[in-house]
Amino acid sequence: MIWGYGPSNINNISMNTSLSGNRKLYNNLVRKKIILIVCLVVGTFISLIINIAIGSSSIPIMEVLSVLFGGEGIGHNGMIIKNIRLPMSLMAIVVGGALGVGGCEIQTILRNPIASPYTLGISAAASFGAALGLILESNIFYVPKTLIVTVNSFVFSMLAAAVIYLFSRQKYIGKNAIILFGVAINFLFNSLTMTLQYIADEDELQSLVFWSFGSLLKTNWSKFIIVLIALVLCFAILYKNAWKLTAMSLDDTKARSIGVNTSKIRRMVILVVSLLSAFAVCFVGTIGFIGLIAPHIARLLVGEDQRYFMPISLLLGAFVLSLSFMLSKLIIPGVILPIGLVTSVIGIPFFMTIIFNKKRVI
Repeated sequence: MIWGYGPSNINNISMNTSLSGNRKLYNNLVRKKIILIVCLVVGTFISLIINIAIGSSSIPIMEVLSVLFGGEGIGHNGMIIKNIRLPMSLMAIVVGGALGVGGCEIQTILRNPIASPYTLGISAAASFGAALGLILESNIFYVPKTLIVTVNSFVFSMLAAAVIYLFSRQKYIGKNAIILFGVAINFLFNSLTMTLQYIADEDELQSLVFWSFGSLLKTNWSKFIIVLIALVLCFAILYKNAWKLTAMSLDDTKARSIGVNTSKIRRMVILVVSLLSAFAVCFVGTIGFIGLIAPHIARLLVGEDQRYFMPISLLLGAFVLSLSFMLSKLIIPGVILPIGLVTSVIGIPFFMTIIFNKKRVI
């Protein structure tokens, strides 16, 4: 026995030491996650500046910074930066963030590493809506001609989301059934789109193919602000339910045992993520794999804690799409490739890696 200490005192000292060590370990983990978030913010900002600087004609980075912080720029550079390149570069960030968050939460509620808004048929529905506008010029909602494609793609995205949502409300419908139903929706709208492609003339077909590859070239400030508002509101709703979403990474029985209404949370996430994805896709076209890549990397870095998993998925999605936009302008000098092509080139090897490394996907 230590002089002056009884067995109970020794046990208390040992417990306090253990708690202090655990607290220190937890604080170190939190600090590392915060540092990671800061690094991603800085990296995304750097990619933003480089994206503004490069294009058909390069603009010095110092001049870009000068214009962004109140300068005029040389010749037409100020106008090019503020009205053309800045909204496109910012749109890459917010769309990437939206797809990253969407993939993160769809994978969480379905507990499937290959689930995303893209695989659930929402993007396929958007493509069909765009095809109606481009090939048949169907103005179902009597909007101005310049908005037909955007409105059609948005409405059909939400239609697919509504069908999946209603299906998920049925009794005894589990996560695997939702995935399979989403895959069926995907095939359905892809088949309808291919039917329209078959009857399209050469110019209409070219326009649809270009839209389906994804492009930021028609971005303006109004479109950017709409997607930004949608991202902020949807992220706030999801983050408010962070602890429930963390519990959803367990099986449904364990999540329900700690007070989580798993069916309600699953339906809420499907609705919010579908809305977020619809806003992103209708303005820039189909962009795949961001919703798959960003959450998977984030999960490897920080685990399933939604307080960090969600914002890091957002930042990784923003960084990856911003980097893809940069590459789309550098691969062939003087030509801006559709950004969906670049994300596919990046995403397909990553997707194959997931398939071969996972013993059990569903």
